[in-house]
Amino acid sequence: MLKRIAFLSIIFVTVLSCGQQEARKPVSISTGSFLKESVERNKALIAKEETMIKKYIKQDSTNMYIASKNGFWYRYDKKSPQETYFPQKGDTLTYEFNASKIAGNIIYNKEEIGTLEYVVDKQQIVPGLRFGLQLMKKGETVTFLFPSHIAYGYHGDNKKIGTNIPIQSTITLLDIKKDNKNLETEN
Repeated sequence: MLKRIAFLSIIFVTVLSCGQQEARKPVSISTGSFLKESVERNKALIAKEETMIKKYIKQDSTNMYIASKNGFWYRYDKKSPQETYFPQKGDTLTYEFNASKIAGNIIYNKEEIGTLEYVVDKQQIVPGLRFGLQLMKKGETVTFLFPSHIAYGYHGDNKKIGTNIPIQSTITLLDIKKDNKNLETEN
C-alpha cells in the first residue's frame, strides 16, 4: 500500500508539473519609440544644417556653388581645364585641405594638417572628403560645404571638431598617381 501511495504521489506531481505554464510578462517593453525619435532628431538636424548652408551660399553672391548628389555643396576656386582625368578606385591622391566652421573660425589650417595621401576607395576617410576628392582633377582647388553627417558627424574628431559641426573645407588636389589597373584602361 505504501508503494502504491508513493507511486500515485509521483504521478500526481508529474501531472501537475506538466500543466500549461503561464507566460511571464516581459521585464522591459521595446516599442521602437527611441529609434523613431532618433530618426526625427537626425532629420531635424540635417534640415537645420542645410538651411544654414543655403543661407551662407545666398549671402556669398560672388561665388557659384554646385549641389552634389551626395548632400554637400562646392565651388571651384581654381580649375584645371587641361586635365581630364578624375580619380578612380585604387589611385593614390596627394592633397592638402583646411577645415573651418561654415563662415566661421578656422579649426585646422593646411599647414597644421600637412600634405596627405588617400588611396581611392581603399582607405577610410571622412565621407565628404572621399566624395569631394573624386570630383576633382589634378591641380584643382575646391571649397566644400559639408553638413555634419558627411563630415565628422556625431563624434567629431575627438580633438578640435565637436559634435554635429558642419564643415567648410578648401581642398587642393596636388597629384594623382594612377593605379596600374587604371593605366591599362587608358591605353
